[in-house]
Amino acid sequence: LAFQADHKEYVTSLTDPIQPTVRVGIAMGEVVIADKTITGEGVVLAQRLEQLSEPGGVVIQGAAYETIPGRFPFEYENLGEHEAKGFDEPIRVYSARLRSETDIPKPEQVSYRLRNTVVAFVSVAIVATGVALMWFKPWEAREEPASVERMAFPLPDKPSIAILPFSNLSDGDELTYIADGLTENIITTLGKISGLFVIDRGTVARYSDASIKAHQVSEELGVQYILKGSVQKSGDRLRVTTTLVDTSTGHHIWSERYDRDITDLFSVQDEITGRIVVELQVNLTEGEQARLKYDSTTNFDAWADFMRASESIHRFTKEDNAKARELFERAVDLDPQYAIAWGWLAWTHWIDARFGYSESRERSFTRAEELAAKSVELDPELSDAVSLLGAIHLYEREYDEALDKGRMAIDLGPNNANIHATVAITTYNVGDWGETIKLLKRAMRLSPYYPSWYLLYLGRGQAFQGDYKEAIATLEKGVARADSLKSAFHAALAFAHMEAGNEQRAREFMAQTLEVIPHYSASYVKKTNFFKDTNDLDRLIGALQKAGMPENPPTMQTVTQ
Repeated sequence: LAFQADHKEYVTSLTDPIQPTVRVGIAMGEVVIADKTITGEGVVLAQRLEQLSEPGGVVIQGAAYETIPGRFPFEYENLGEHEAKGFDEPIRVYSARLRSETDIPKPEQVSYRLRNTVVAFVSVAIVATGVALMWFKPWEAREEPASVERMAFPLPDKPSIAILPFSNLSDGDELTYIADGLTENIITTLGKISGLFVIDRGTVARYSDASIKAHQVSEELGVQYILKGSVQKSGDRLRVTTTLVDTSTGHHIWSERYDRDITDLFSVQDEITGRIVVELQVNLTEGEQARLKYDSTTNFDAWADFMRASESIHRFTKEDNAKARELFERAVDLDPQYAIAWGWLAWTHWIDARFGYSESRERSFTRAEELAAKSVELDPELSDAVSLLGAIHLYEREYDEALDKGRMAIDLGPNNANIHATVAITTYNVGDWGETIKLLKRAMRLSPYYPSWYLLYLGRGQAFQGDYKEAIATLEKGVARADSLKSAFHAALAFAHMEAGNEQRAREFMAQTLEVIPHYSASYVKKTNFFKDTNDLDRLIGALQKAGMPENPPTMQTVTQ
């Protein structure tokens, strides 16, 4: 308790925004010293009890509690019996604190000789035990380490992490959106840090099975660290648990449990992201320190609507997009300052325009631009909204502005795969195909389970650059994965094969395109492409017409016949 009091006093003198807190666990049990390692049941149990303490607190085992004389100035709270990993019987646990209006004894109140003896003994014990334990860490939970040789991708040259979907431990699906939202918010926040490599949220969603092993995820995604967690609700209280695994060793380098009011979810998220940055020893720029804190909304109901909407919008159907818009609108009604909700509301109008879901594409694009501008006005560092403004500038053929917004969006969201891919569409249309390929490959590395349209623009860029063999291989891979985009891949393959001199294959793919999209024609291609250089558009149309694409779509009578 004296140690905790001194530590608390010391921490208050720190100017750093990250102020360390310490938990203490005390247990009785056997200590084994062998082979330069200090371990044993007592050491392991003390570590288990430490995890039950509040930050800055002290918890003790029931057996230790029973040995403390009643005259000592302590108060206790019975925390009940707890299951402890590696122990067959539940352990009774107490928290300990000083009685009110009681001071911790000063050194001069203790016999000088006794104090020196105790201090000397304890100092030696602490130093010897501390060095051994910090070096060997016998208490640490371990898993099977990942194999670098089996990794699908080389490890990045910076700390790399995948945040797995938090598990919902409560009955029913009530907490699913909270668990998913916590996962997404942590990914989004950490994704703003240039000194980290963070796997995109679109990929980690595939790892919702809580039983999956960290080393398997590490090998499949090419990352060193894995964060696992769970969420459980009881009344208005929320329990969030987290574990950070270093897959290179299999060590659990950090575990934490947060028991909070449900409205404190955002502060829990801040604590988790802050702790990850500390554990991975990431150096933050001044701007990134500000980005690390969640400040989107304090309205829990607005946040809940936002998370439900996020589930719908990524399905890209007309019905799901309409549902997402309704929820985003409700979120901004609850909190008009909710910048990111305004930004994603703008995306729903963009999707309407691009997929032809609205009666007027022009009105939808205009509305998307208005809402995206409002979002950026509220928060100039919202990477998704800035990216959308770049896409809108491309649609309006304002190429320099589109590139500027795209570069800004990447700076703000260096780990956001979709932003890299969206900017790649702009570089494709301005004729910078080398940059297009680079951006898309970066997006695919950030999200190894990427959507098929990444392959569509990658293949197009490779074809325009003259890498026909690679382009055809990329586009054929896309055909195998695509559903609604299959005809777009067929048209791109027609172009690549014609450019490569394979006229027969080009005609076969164009025939397949026209079978599904009868109105696919030169006039249609002119409307749906935004090339800066008209020579690029002429090159595309010329190759496709040689493959059998008509100048204009067939008349209604021809279609009927």
